[in-house]
Amino acid sequence: MATTLKFELEAHVREDIGKGASRRLRHADKVPAIVYGAGEQAVSLTLDHSKTLHALSHEAFYSHILTLKVGSKNEKVILKDIQRHPARPRITHIDFLRIRADQKLHMHVPLHFIGEENAPGIKEGGVFSHLMNDIEVICLPADLPEFIEVDASNLALDQSIHLSELKLPKGVELAAFLHGVEGHDQAMISIHIPQVIEEETVEAATEETVAETAEGAEQATPAEPAEEARKEKDKE
Repeated sequence: MATTLKFELEAHVREDIGKGASRRLRHADKVPAIVYGAGEQAVSLTLDHSKTLHALSHEAFYSHILTLKVGSKNEKVILKDIQRHPARPRITHIDFLRIRADQKLHMHVPLHFIGEENAPGIKEGGVFSHLMNDIEVICLPADLPEFIEVDASNLALDQSIHLSELKLPKGVELAAFLHGVEGHDQAMISIHIPQVIEEETVEAATEETVAETAEGAEQATPAEPAEEARKEKDKE
């Protein structure tokens, strides 16, 4: 599915750089950022924190072509890196990469799993294991998909769906297969009967542990007379 949403962020060029300047920006509810790539000079920017945080709440923001409005100039970019505060819902820095219409991108695109409730394996008591949440694709900016669907409606017990089974949009290829499919065809989702430890097994293991503990205590008892003999010798 090709991208349909549009994300625009207003940015301002910043001249004051360094840790102190970045700290002041964050206190003013701003996000320090940088844009680079496409053979052009890197430019330090400032973004509104609230608007940026809102944009980041959309899953599609991470795999879309974004528009940075810097003064009278609009730049097409992708999100390259994002740094977050470890304890608070705050963005501390963002990197953007400029793109060119004639150059292919390497992007991580989310996987959307559909039809899981209809899978035969579910009706037989199985549960799904999602082994991937996204995949890296290679394509031109115009062909970048918003997400890729994985149809699990026919999955039976002890079966998996692999990368080679994906139906990719036109112009999109998998980065995992750059050097061939063999050895790189990973499973994205599988279905199995959950492993359950029976109650009797747990009880038996507990009883065995108790017995071993008691036996160890009995074996330790003969050491007590030796301790008493040592004390008597000390008195002499």
